[in-house]
This record gives sequence, C-alpha cells and structure tokens, in this order.
Amino acid sequence: MKVLLFGASGQIGSAIAGELLARGHQVTGVTRGGHIDGITHPDLVARAGDVRDAGTVAALAPGHDAVASAVGPRHGRDDDRDILIGATGGLIDGLRKTDVRRLVVLGGAGSLRVAPGTILLDTPHFPEMWRANATAQKDALALYRAAEDLDWTFVSPPAEIQPGERTGTFRVGGDDLLKDEEGRSRISIADYAAAFVDEIEQPTALRRRISVAY
Repeated sequence: MKVLLFGASGQIGSAIAGELLARGHQVTGVTRGGHIDGITHPDLVARAGDVRDAGTVAALAPGHDAVASAVGPRHGRDDDRDILIGATGGLIDGLRKTDVRRLVVLGGAGSLRVAPGTILLDTPHFPEMWRANATAQKDALALYRAAEDLDWTFVSPPAEIQPGERTGTFRVGGDDLLKDEEGRSRISIADYAAAFVDEIEQPTALRRRISVAY
C-alpha cells in the first residue's frame, strides 16, 4: 500500500511510519517543515505541508491508497483546539476533492465511555492539563461522524500511552475505555502503532471509532 501520513515526525507518527515501512508499505510523510528526523528508508518520502489546509490535502492525497493522520498536539498549548479541529476540517474537506476515501486518524481517549452516560473527560479526576485537548478530540470525532461520504476510522488510545516494547498483543474495542486486569488503561506507543496499521491494512471499522489497549 501507499499511505500518506500527516504528523509523521511526532512520537506516535514516527512509530506509525516505522510500522508501515516494516510491513513493506510506501509512506509519504508530511510535516510542517518537510523533514522527518530519525527515520531513513527507501520507501519513505518527506513532504512539507499543513494538514489544516484542505488544498494541501487535496494536492498530496491522489495516488495513495489511504491517508492517515497522527496529528495530536501536546497538552498545555494555547492552539491545541485550532490544530485539532483545523486538521479535521482540512482532512475532510481536502479528501472530498479527491477520489481517496480511506482515512485513519489518531484520536483521543477523553470521549471514551467509562460508565453509562459518563465519558472519561467528565470524571472528577480527569487531568486538567489534558482537558482542552480532549474536548477538541471529542468535537473532532463528532465532525468525522458527520462525514458519511468518507471511509474514516478514529483510533482512540487508552488513558496511558507511553514508549515501550512492541508486544503485538492488545485488545481492540469500541466506544468504551478498555482496562487490563490491574485496572489500568494503557498501551505502548509501538503497540498502538501496530493496531493503527492493522486498521489501515484490514479495515474493520469504517465510519466509526475503535479503542485499543492491553
């Protein structure tokens, strides 16, 4: 497959790029500066572009089998919402100008259900530093759900996603927050990337959200 990946230079984005390349796919990695540090591979091409610009998405997407986005700004930045909602609009509007319909995106955990009628974002101990980011991710999911003409998948990580080994063993769920036997909701970045690429290769969740965790 040939995959166009926005946000390829971030911690999760570079893991997704590495996983795609390890499986023999071709990757066009898009960053604001057009550089991807730390990865050198003959099947990786770097391009400069802003995912928030629908024209950029429309120009770069043709010729690819799927588009992926690992854009997920760090907490505590004033423009978190602008980046996330802007990226969502850029991807949806841009792809509508092309024949490419498959889109897989890095989602958030805040909108996952923890009890009937309650999502993680609304729990008393939700970290305040992640609130703006999580709220923007929740609103982005609503925009994707309204985009019925695209074959999108929103891949929500668990509450904890950290560097760690690739085990290749994880669970895939839906709108509920997954927890392990110790009551923790967690996954390594490497295993999240594996689950993300699984969904690109073998779509199982068109036009819906999935969650992944141990």
